Amino acid sequence: MRTAAPYALALAVLASGLVAGPAHAQLARTFVSAASGNDVNDCNRLTPCRTFQVAHDNTLTSGEITVLDPGGYGAVTITKSISIINDGVGEAGVLVSGGVNGITIAAGGVARINLRGLTVKGIGFGGGNGIVFNNAAFMTIENCVVRGLDGGGSVGNGIVLQPTGASYLAVSKTVVADNAGRGIAVVPTGNNVVRVSLNRIEAYNNVNGILISDVLGTGEIRAHVVDSVAAGNSNIGITVQSTTFMAISNVVVARSVIANNGVGLAADGPGARLHLGRSVVTGNTTSWTDFGGSAVLDSYGDNDINGNNDGDPAPAVISRK
Repeated sequence: MRTAAPYALALAVLASGLVAGPAHAQLARTFVSAASGNDVNDCNRLTPCRTFQVAHDNTLTSGEITVLDPGGYGAVTITKSISIINDGVGEAGVLVSGGVNGITIAAGGVARINLRGLTVKGIGFGGGNGIVFNNAAFMTIENCVVRGLDGGGSVGNGIVLQPTGASYLAVSKTVVADNAGRGIAVVPTGNNVVRVSLNRIEAYNNVNGILISDVLGTGEIRAHVVDSVAAGNSNIGITVQSTTFMAISNVVVARSVIANNGVGLAADGPGARLHLGRSVVTGNTTSWTDFGGSAVLDSYGDNDINGNNDGDPAPAVISRK
């Protein structure tokens, strides 16, 4: 009888431990707030979370995170189908420093990702990348700003799209500016077809504005850049690259402005194919260049290529259609 009380006390302590940390059920829609959020909350409308990562972890697959007010919401790694949406509450997103990526997508091969209305901004202290896409079937980035990423080499890039599998990637109405590397870099790996749509992109004052390169893979990139601007980039405005015939980068640039860059347009390698139509190439130190002498650069004859410092030479391959 004298051992009953300690035994009962031990059971009580064990029971209290089991209920001490409430488990939150995942929700189809979660909320984040800089003003009233707390990461111990369940991320519901009246009890929002504070960071994207905790909200992500409390959101069902194919669910949505809604931003309630302006603020910084911390870096996030996305591992499932999800949307992160700011529909006009003010500037909301991620500050990047110390070599950490702002938003990393490492989801499964069937995942679908949507990012809308976010700002990803570098603040120094060791650089980093803004948005890095590694794996998912489909991703859209809409109405976003990615700027000020510093560093060099593998960091300092705005948006890095480096899918390991077949993917469809779409970026629209997005500004990439003031980055120490590339504004947007499309660099797939593996032997897959990657489809890329860049629509109403503004790439300003990066080292390289837009790079579409298949040098790391043996598949094919099918991309178009439409209604976009690549201006003031210190090295190259738009680059299309593929160093072997085994990997093809097939890119159409249409209704776009390539202005005041070091080199306006660049193609590199026998698998690089750049088709230019209804666009303006002006004010660049070099209007265009074929680095290896084996790329295809088609100008459809409806472009305005003038005012460049190299005298506006005709591309090596001209197809007037």
